[in-house]
Amino acid sequence: MEGFVDHYIVLGLPSGEEALKLSEKEIAKAYKLKALDLHPDKRPDDPDAHDKFQRLKTSYEVLKDEKARKLFDDLLRIQREKQHKKSQVDSKRRKMMSDLEQRERSAFSPDPAARAYDEEERIARKLKEEIERIRARHAKKKSGFETPESGVDEKRKEDRSGTGASVQLDKERMLKVSWEKIGEGYTAGRLRQVFSEFGEVEDVVIRSTKKKCSALIVMATKDGAVAATRTLCGDLSNPLLVVPLQKAAQNDFLTTKKSAEAEPRSDIVGAGLQAYEDAVMQRLRKAAMDQKNRGVKPNDQE
Repeated sequence: MEGFVDHYIVLGLPSGEEALKLSEKEIAKAYKLKALDLHPDKRPDDPDAHDKFQRLKTSYEVLKDEKARKLFDDLLRIQREKQHKKSQVDSKRRKMMSDLEQRERSAFSPDPAARAYDEEERIARKLKEEIERIRARHAKKKSGFETPESGVDEKRKEDRSGTGASVQLDKERMLKVSWEKIGEGYTAGRLRQVFSEFGEVEDVVIRSTKKKCSALIVMATKDGAVAATRTLCGDLSNPLLVVPLQKAAQNDFLTTKKSAEAEPRSDIVGAGLQAYEDAVMQRLRKAAMDQKNRGVKPNDQE
């Protein structure tokens, strides 16, 4: 706060919660000691001696008045609460960055089990299936057949499968987003605009490397995060790869396992991992351009 003066500090007294315990006698005693030291007669060579002494008198007048002191104590309390909340937000932001870095390290881990259930691969397959589903739906509409909205039963199952743990629920609202470093790319404001179509966005944290960019998106609700992972997001020339920070539920895992069995592949290690990831992004862009040529909007919902 601009021009803020802690009157307890001016009198050489402890501030904060300790100041609430000070009696009027202790405040008066501290003022007398300071007045003897800061009196202009004892500081003839100090051009600011008069101003310093006046500030001391003002602080004493505030603290010796019961009503004025109570208001000042309330002001200090509010400032302490604001500082405490700010430190909590900073701590939460550091925790999110730590989680993002940990998951990125695990994505490139040489552990065979980690490679087998790679999150980005799973979401890439689901995105491909979503694009095919949209194409099929529009083909049926052109033929004069209407189908009920798909995904409703699956969404209800996810809504009923709550874990009850607050930390896990928070992670279920977080999304890891990655894209290639081509063209204008995506800013925090652009990402917030894209994902606001699925619900309120609480926070956006961007990390960048030489070839690729990634970000952590925190949605206000779990439903918003789920909706974002089920839709083609971003620009057609550079689509976003959206991955939930929380590991998939058991039913999603079984679906993924079946898809993996239907589409077998050999394990990828070393430099091949980067090449495979680039190939996935290339297929996504191609699918997006095919979708554009067919006249399907990226964010069409059923």
